[in-house]
Amino acid sequence: MIINSRFFNRSELMGFIALAAVLFVILPLTLDVFRLNLVAKYLTYAFVALGLVLCWGYGGILSLGQGVFFGLGGYCMAMFLKLEASSVENTKIQSTPGIPDFMDWNQITSLPLFWQPFHSLTFTILAIILVPGLFALIIGTAMFKRRVGGTYFAIITQAVAAILTILIVGQQGYTGGINGMTDLRTLKGWDIRPDHAKIILYFVEVVLLFACIGIAQFIRLTKLGRILVAMREQEDRVRFSGYSVANFKIFAFCMAAVFAAIGGAMFALNVGFMSPSFVGIVPSIEMVIYTAVGGRMSIFGAIWGAILVNFAKTSLSESFPQLWLFGLGALFIAVVLAFPNGLSGLWADYVQPRIDRLFASRKSKSDWNGNSVADGAPAE
Repeated sequence: MIINSRFFNRSELMGFIALAAVLFVILPLTLDVFRLNLVAKYLTYAFVALGLVLCWGYGGILSLGQGVFFGLGGYCMAMFLKLEASSVENTKIQSTPGIPDFMDWNQITSLPLFWQPFHSLTFTILAIILVPGLFALIIGTAMFKRRVGGTYFAIITQAVAAILTILIVGQQGYTGGINGMTDLRTLKGWDIRPDHAKIILYFVEVVLLFACIGIAQFIRLTKLGRILVAMREQEDRVRFSGYSVANFKIFAFCMAAVFAAIGGAMFALNVGFMSPSFVGIVPSIEMVIYTAVGGRMSIFGAIWGAILVNFAKTSLSESFPQLWLFGLGALFIAVVLAFPNGLSGLWADYVQPRIDRLFASRKSKSDWNGNSVADGAPAE
């Protein structure tokens, strides 16, 4: 694959530096641990938004079921944490010690077979990546090989989100049901509940986010990224050029699923629980709104969209809890009608040209001064 000569252009480099400064320096120095943990929660959705940039922004594949993959990653991590919290010593008051409490409440007397590999952290990390990726591969192959796309694909992903939510709630003896998996305490014996643990997990999450940004930017700059854009604009022409459109769509969909799953796993670590309320249709649509507000064609715009919309959600829901969903819907309508390219589009249209003119004027002034000195220099 051929990669562009510069990994970031000037505008993207400014966005990278600004985001790094805010997440690594400004927020940790200005926020208390509680608010910093809220930002860590917001950043888990930034992973989903980042995947939607590749899938929806560049590939033209609108998925309204990203909560499925967010939930799969979160539940994989929660299963490991729940098993560690359900040691024989911690559960000795149960009728069957050594199993999660919700299993004991549902008269399950032994740990199910599919739970047992999650005693291993290595297996859990692999499952966080592979389980959502394989699930997305199955869905993508079934849909894209039959040339199902557009609105039909979006509706199908919504149906998958609804089905998985019903399945999780219905199988409460194995999943915790509507309450989910709670009381997640330690990671390999390390208590994740104290303040210092929250700070460490925040920085781990930020590092993972920037690693995913690097992967997404690499994909965007390669021939694969250009084919995704061409496929979004003129799918038939790409197909007639000899490329397998279905395979490229499957790849973009699987990458978005893996990014969402990583966010879900970090959510379970930061918040300390996982429930089906983060898997269904409503949270999946909210994740699309984060991307739309930030800009579905911008990696950094989508991340800022996830942070800002969730910050607004926290602030407004504290004061007007009944009106937040109406506000979210109105925000999405405003984005679609008024600025379809999101905040990043507003930046590119109104702010970036001013910055470019400022740099150009400074450069021309320095060049003029240099030429003046050269012209006025005495001849030898």
